[in-house]
Amino acid sequence: MEEDMKSFLNYLQFERKLSMNTISSYEYNLQTFNEFLLKNRKTSLCCQRNDIENFFQENHNKSARTRAHYLTVLKTYFQFLCDEEKISVNPCELILSPSLPKMLPKYLSIEEVDCLFDISLNTPYDYRNKAMLELLYATGMRISELISLKVQDINFDEDFVHVLGKGDKDRIIPFNDTSRQCLYEYLTCYRPQLLKNKGSDCLFLNNRMKGISRQGFFKILKTLCIEKGIKKEVSPHVLRHSFATHLLNGGADLRIVQELLGHVDISTTQIYTHISDEKKKKDYEYHPRNKKDEN
Repeated sequence: MEEDMKSFLNYLQFERKLSMNTISSYEYNLQTFNEFLLKNRKTSLCCQRNDIENFFQENHNKSARTRAHYLTVLKTYFQFLCDEEKISVNPCELILSPSLPKMLPKYLSIEEVDCLFDISLNTPYDYRNKAMLELLYATGMRISELISLKVQDINFDEDFVHVLGKGDKDRIIPFNDTSRQCLYEYLTCYRPQLLKNKGSDCLFLNNRMKGISRQGFFKILKTLCIEKGIKKEVSPHVLRHSFATHLLNGGADLRIVQELLGHVDISTTQIYTHISDEKKKKDYEYHPRNKKDEN
């Protein structure tokens, strides 16, 4: 990879303080672009608009969302080169992003959440899984935030959790009585059994007495969905969507939901109001005057 690309990735990590997941996705896209440049005997510093257009032409079979992400990465990268005075013009500046279909977030109904969370509690791992799910749904936090939690991040006196989110931004999220009870039971009775006299400040532990991984949580969630007969594709982000949707449907203020989710831009949160509007339209079908005349 070009040295300028490596410098850009360092800039994202140390100055922009982006998450490692975001940086990894940028790095993957830049590696693909670098291979294109090498093949065409080009470098970033001599890249022109037609080179970028040729790159996208070669990748026309990728989805619109993938191509839009590539363009975001390249625009940011070349803007970095402009700011560093390596180039004078961003070659991506006039290239339009592909139009993306508007997709409403997938979420579970309250009944589906109740079904998924109805876990038979027999082992310490069952109590751990129950506590993780309840906390995730109670707070709407990201899976990366959940698996990074430390024991000291939980405040039982005030019933809130301290979360370190994207860009190392702190936020405080309250949790409900149900998640409080599950967390307290797990922490006081069952986490010590998982530790086996070892030391760790990770809140949720795996069978190796280390913090549970993203992949480990996905596996747990998938197994539970199969056991409960839930056919939807359920991910941690679906639970985050469910949290936001259920709050707004219940009358929560949009700004409060934005703050709880850790969204910088309220337009990101507003997507959930569309779900709420769709539900209102569906519920309105029950109005007695809404039935069409039958001739």
